[in-house]
Amino acid sequence: MKNNIFGYVFFIFIIIIMGFAIYRVKTAGNDENNESGTTASAVSTKEKGTELTLGISDLDTINPIITKNKNVQNVTKLIYEPLINITEDGKLEACLASEWAKTDSTTYIVQIKTGIQWSDGESFTSDDVKFTIDKLKESDDSVYSDCVRYVKEVDIIDNTTLRIILSREVPFFEYYLIFPILSSKYYSGEDFWDTKKNEAPVTTGRFMISEVKGKKILLTKNENWWNREQETSVIETINLNTYSSVAELYNAFKLGRIDLIAIENENYEEYIGTIGYNTTEVEGREFVFLAFNTQNNYLSDANVRKGIRAAINKSEIVSTIYGKMYNTANFPLLTSSYLVNEGDENYYKIDEVKNYLNMAGWRERSMTWQKTIDGNTVRLELNLVVQSKNSKRMQVAEYIRNALANQGIIVNIIQASNKEFQNYLENKNFDMILCEMTMAITPNLATFFGSGNIANYSNDELNEIMNSVNNITDENELQSRYQKIYDIYNNEVPYIGIARSKIAVITNSYLAGEIRSKWYNLFFGFNEWYTS
Repeated sequence: MKNNIFGYVFFIFIIIIMGFAIYRVKTAGNDENNESGTTASAVSTKEKGTELTLGISDLDTINPIITKNKNVQNVTKLIYEPLINITEDGKLEACLASEWAKTDSTTYIVQIKTGIQWSDGESFTSDDVKFTIDKLKESDDSVYSDCVRYVKEVDIIDNTTLRIILSREVPFFEYYLIFPILSSKYYSGEDFWDTKKNEAPVTTGRFMISEVKGKKILLTKNENWWNREQETSVIETINLNTYSSVAELYNAFKLGRIDLIAIENENYEEYIGTIGYNTTEVEGREFVFLAFNTQNNYLSDANVRKGIRAAINKSEIVSTIYGKMYNTANFPLLTSSYLVNEGDENYYKIDEVKNYLNMAGWRERSMTWQKTIDGNTVRLELNLVVQSKNSKRMQVAEYIRNALANQGIIVNIIQASNKEFQNYLENKNFDMILCEMTMAITPNLATFFGSGNIANYSNDELNEIMNSVNNITDENELQSRYQKIYDIYNNEVPYIGIARSKIAVITNSYLAGEIRSKWYNLFFGFNEWYTS
């Protein structure tokens, strides 16, 4: 009997132990699930810093369409929103607009999203878009003035639909609908250009201005943000510290008071040093290139143009003349553009210069290239026009002259005043001309390949493509045509891309997350950022 009792007790004891073990396994599993779910989010939030600090120098106003300050334009991407965004690879992406359509060469219909509220609870309507465009047209010096330069009229069809009429056809006009929209009701009865309300305008964006105190502006998450269900950012608040000068801004970064700055000044290391921060290089807007007059007797042959390209070492030009705030460049579009898949082309090939010139009918005699044309023997001698007051481009011109002289091609540099340079350019009165252009936000390449282009270049296939691209809405078809433009460009060489400016996006060691900035938006990848 005692043995039976002992057996029962032992059996019950085993069951209790097993039950406890099963309970622990289940609760441990629940703990693991929680760590990868809601609880994990809370723990992660505690571990990851939720406060970001940015800086603005020479603040004039935080109103994004009045400001003339590029720093403000950069920062306000987190506060205000446009009708259309541009993605990292240059595609159009709906933001406040849900749809847009080109109905004829100068007319666009824009449908805005419904249910969007301003941070003060008012509804976002077509009136706000028209109001913003009207205000931009009243200003000639807003950073967004060019976006509406050719807008002749805005008709409100209803609360969510507008008709935009242009005074002339604008290639890829949709890309200009990137200006931030402001509330018409918020400014009702106010002097838009001079009102206290410009200290903290209402917004539709993910962050709103919560407080302005002295030299500090506090941004907090906008609880009325229409896209808040997709919000995954750890950052809850952003401190905008304002400074009286760029030097003061740099010093604040050096002291660890700012988490991120964007710099185009090649001497920035003199201000912030060389250690204690991370740098991400971003392609800029300035494109330096050599244009050929392709109607010139000598340069009409693509083989001559290829021979000149093969003699120019762009890497050496950038490293010795332009320095660290430029990279070598080939094509006008950003290399990140979805429209063109640029290969890793290196056309600097000294050994091929002779072959190209021979194919063009030139023969090397007494260290120069000669050819018989209409019974006369001529030398391969070209004029290169450059702006005399631009020291870097003058150095590039000298480099090109010496590089080509080493290959037996004679180059005479014509130093032109700014006015003379424009005359050479407009009248196509040059053999070669060294240019620098600030590239627009759109993928419009008419300046390079359209009617009356800089290089005087014409190609039947290219002409057909250029006449069609502005009306193509299918991204795959557009990409296919731009890739063809790129292939023709490399094969025919109407231009030689030399260099492109770059921006240094610099972050202190406390800011974590991938920096995927572009010149038109520093905050790609923002959802992954946090401070440690």
